[in-house]
Amino acid sequence: MTLDTIPQIVARQRKLFAEHTTLSIDFRLKMLRRLRKAIVEREKQLTEALYADLHKSYEEAFLTEISIVLGEIDNFLKHLPRWAAPSKRKTPLKLFPAKSQIITEPLGVALIIAPWNYPVQLLLNPLVGAIAAGCTAVLKPSPYVPHVAEVLEELVHDCFDEEYVAIVQGHRDVNTALLNERYDIIFFTGSPDLGRVVMRAAAEHLTPVVLELGGKSPVVVDRTADIAVAAKRLAWGKTLNAGQTCIAPDYLLIHREVKEHFIEAFKEALCELHGEDARQSEHYVRMVSDRAFERVSGYISEGRVRCGGRVVAEERYIEPTLLDEVSADSSVMREEIFGPVLPMIEIGSVEEAITFINEREKPLALYVFADERAARRVVEYTSSGGACINDCIMHIANEKLPFGGVGNSGMGRYHGRDSLYSFSHRRSMITTPTWLDLPFRYMPYKWFKYVKRLL
Repeated sequence: MTLDTIPQIVARQRKLFAEHTTLSIDFRLKMLRRLRKAIVEREKQLTEALYADLHKSYEEAFLTEISIVLGEIDNFLKHLPRWAAPSKRKTPLKLFPAKSQIITEPLGVALIIAPWNYPVQLLLNPLVGAIAAGCTAVLKPSPYVPHVAEVLEELVHDCFDEEYVAIVQGHRDVNTALLNERYDIIFFTGSPDLGRVVMRAAAEHLTPVVLELGGKSPVVVDRTADIAVAAKRLAWGKTLNAGQTCIAPDYLLIHREVKEHFIEAFKEALCELHGEDARQSEHYVRMVSDRAFERVSGYISEGRVRCGGRVVAEERYIEPTLLDEVSADSSVMREEIFGPVLPMIEIGSVEEAITFINEREKPLALYVFADERAARRVVEYTSSGGACINDCIMHIANEKLPFGGVGNSGMGRYHGRDSLYSFSHRRSMITTPTWLDLPFRYMPYKWFKYVKRLL
């Protein structure tokens, strides 16, 4: 594929959409079933590709990628006719005898740009929403996971005609060419810096965007927390995909009274999850690239290592690492880590944690381990895309909850019905019969003193 073909693909998709081919609910359901069948048939290829690119085990690949997409499809197969149906709204007496409703209509041609960390889920899950809404879609997988990108290209080509769903491969020059075109919606998952690039390009055409970004998702561990449970769940959440997760715990605000207890519990939890040596664990992922390895391993020198710290450059392996005595101004506390390094900062109260969080950009996720009263206080007085109390990551696993960021961590949301709405226009409509035409609204407003009472 050459850069010159991109405008042609977009033009053909716009033509297909204008013909209303994608509009019927039956067509959308048929395409969702086709996508589901293709994913199931290529489960082995997809999981093997994920292992080749990221050292992601079959179990983790299925749980965090394939099962989530299949669950999203099944949710739409069950509910789409009802979700997409016109929604009635009450009509005030002043508009009698009109009726009101909201129509959910597809936006049109969608561009979906996916990252490398969950390359199957984060490309196909938005596609499910686009198909369900009745849109066409241009897909751009990440070039940093070439084996996965190749399987996804085969899947899409075998499943759909290019004028309906197309997949485009390449690096930044391809991204630039794609963003030069006009779309009806752009769905981007990636870093805040690249999100700004996407938003600037979208502004040229006043194209709506959904930006699923990242940031530094804080964890608060209060002295009222169950430390053993907190340590185990955070060890799991931080080592899932080797920390290369947009909602991974990024830094820890821990009460000084329980810090030492937490460190020992965290070590025990890591051993339970990955054995004495995580390098030998079949479930421990590697850094995606040499560049990522160098960046993340560089953070280890910015604090006192209390757990882990070993690296193997030729394998892009970084041991799960807990850092103490880090400066709030250090790069490990300024930049999104996106790796298995967890810095700690001592706090003396949840109020300190609230102040620390609010002095920074709004995160994509917030995790609080504390008793109910303290946890609710932290959530109430901070802002984040999503949150968990006494857990981490798991809010993304509920397809009935919307997922998205706020402020620097993104805009828009998806999953389930919210995916349908993200790729749709919610169109308000009034239907007024002709059998009665009340004179109140017409000039010269003879009945105004009576109409005024109704307003």
